Parts: sequence; structure tokens; C-alpha cells
Amino acid sequence: MTNKERYIEWSAAQEYMPVFMQPWWMDAVCAGKEWDVLLVESQKSKVESQDGEGEIIGAMPYLLRKRAWFKYIIMPQQTQIGGIWVREDVTGDKWKTAEVCRALKEQLDGLGLAYYYQQYMPGSLCVDAMRGLGFKTKERVTYRVDDLSDLDALIASFSKNKRRQLQKALSLHAERGMEVEDFYRFHVRCMAARKRKIRYSREFLLVLERKARRNQQCEILKVCNADGQVYAAAFLVWDKSLMYYLIPVYDPAFGDSGAGALLVLEAMKLAREKQVRFDFEGSMERGTAKHYKQFGSTPYTYFSVEKYYNPLFRLAIWFQKLRELKFR
Repeated sequence: MTNKERYIEWSAAQEYMPVFMQPWWMDAVCAGKEWDVLLVESQKSKVESQDGEGEIIGAMPYLLRKRAWFKYIIMPQQTQIGGIWVREDVTGDKWKTAEVCRALKEQLDGLGLAYYYQQYMPGSLCVDAMRGLGFKTKERVTYRVDDLSDLDALIASFSKNKRRQLQKALSLHAERGMEVEDFYRFHVRCMAARKRKIRYSREFLLVLERKARRNQQCEILKVCNADGQVYAAAFLVWDKSLMYYLIPVYDPAFGDSGAGALLVLEAMKLAREKQVRFDFEGSMERGTAKHYKQFGSTPYTYFSVEKYYNPLFRLAIWFQKLRELKFR
């Protein structure tokens, strides 16, 4: 069996695994690209097995990209979490986690990479372990609402500004099941109104939506007026623990309508139905973070983990950023 085939079986047996690390997600967001997985096995079980394959205790799914003679690992589009996932009985054990990370680091070293970058789960013990192995870590923040049980209490936790926006949105209504093609066109139009370009392709979204629907792990919400005109929409995905506010879209022409606040509330109601927590999917932009804080959310720290194996790649990235600034 290949590493991918073993990973598919192993992930299905896990009590919990983030949606962003599930095999079907990697298939979707890496369509047309090369993704694979590194595995760490229990040495004891490996020795005892007849086929030479041991029990998997840790894994690192990854997207491998190539540019010129450089090979590098980065996060796929629309993917908040990646990095290392360890078996449940290893999760809280600092020393076993460190052993898994050390084994994966050795495998990474053997890939001939120029660069490595992934973002790890909040609270992952792997961050400290990778830092100790020479990787650079950087703090990031996402915002979550953990208790959705009491809707009245939830709305009361919103800021006065967001409650005021909900009052403005009384003439609007939310619907589930927006067609993915309509969502994409709406997003393109809203970005054009801001004189910006969308960052993912139509084909990317169609593949993601199709695979997510097949696994019953997505929904597209929209907020409309009485005539059916869309003011705001959001693409949501979830796993057994969290619902992610993956791609929110707001029409700037109706920024004062309260549609954005209503969209968030309806997304939280869906998360409540699914009996999962709500994650705003992170943002390091000050304005977006301020917006998320006003919904009674709690900040959660997570970390990016990176390493430059080839100094020439760092130089190439520096020149690319300089060029983008020059022609912006």
C-alpha cells in the first residue's frame, strides 16, 4: 500500500481529525497538483508485524510544489490547518510527540526541499517540538465561539454595533443551499466592486464543493432582500468539532444593511444544529479581526512552522515580493 492509501484508512479510524487534514479535502484543494503524506510508525508494532508495516502514530499530509529547480511545501488554498497529526493516545504526551516530530523532520530533510511552511492546530505540542528541531514558528490568531447552546445569550454577547446591525437586517432573510456557480459569480462581482481579483478559480471551488457535499461537510448560505437580491453569502465547511466560516462575501453596495451580521448569526445557528463550535477561520488583518471580536468570540493562538533549506529560495521570494510591490 502507498502512504496515501494507508493514510486514508488511518484517518477514517481516528476519533477526530480536522477537516483540513482529511484525505478528501487534500484531494479537493490539491486537484491537479501533487500531494502526499509522511507517516511515522510505532517501532514496536513494526517489528512484530508480518508485512513490515507498523501502526501509524503520526502523519503529515502535504502539498508539494515546484518552481524552477526548487521543491517546496506550502499550505493549499483555503486551508487553515495542516502540519502534523498524531494518534489520540500520543496527543497529550510531550515526549512521544517529540519523537514523532523528530522522525518526520528526518523524512522532510530527505525530500530535498528548498522551503517548508505549514500551519499547525491550536494547542499542538508539535509546535514546540519543531521549534526545538530548528524550525521557525510564528504566532497567528483565529476567533472561535465555543458555546452556541443559548441563542439569546449568544446574541447578547455581540457588541452593541452588531446587535444594531441585526436590527437593520430585519427586512432581510437568510437561505441555505445557494448554488455554487451563483456563489462564485457573486464573489467575483463583489471583488470587482472593490477593484480586486478573486484568489481562487471557478474550477477550484466546483471541485471543493462537490467533494464536500459528497461528504456532507459544507453549506452555502446567502442573505437576500424581499426581491431575492443577494447582499452577502458564505461558504461553510465543518468536521466533528468545528464549523469554519471559510469564504464570506459581502456586497459593498449594501455595507450598511446589516446583512453581514445576519449572515454570521445564521452560520452560527447552523453550527448549533450540527453540534459543533464556530471558527471564523482566522485573520491577521486588523479590521477583519476587530469585526470577528464583536461576535462574542474568543481568540485562539495557533502557529505557522517554516524552514528555509535553501538560501537561494529565500532570495527568490524576496525579489518576487519586491516586484509585486513595485507594480502594485
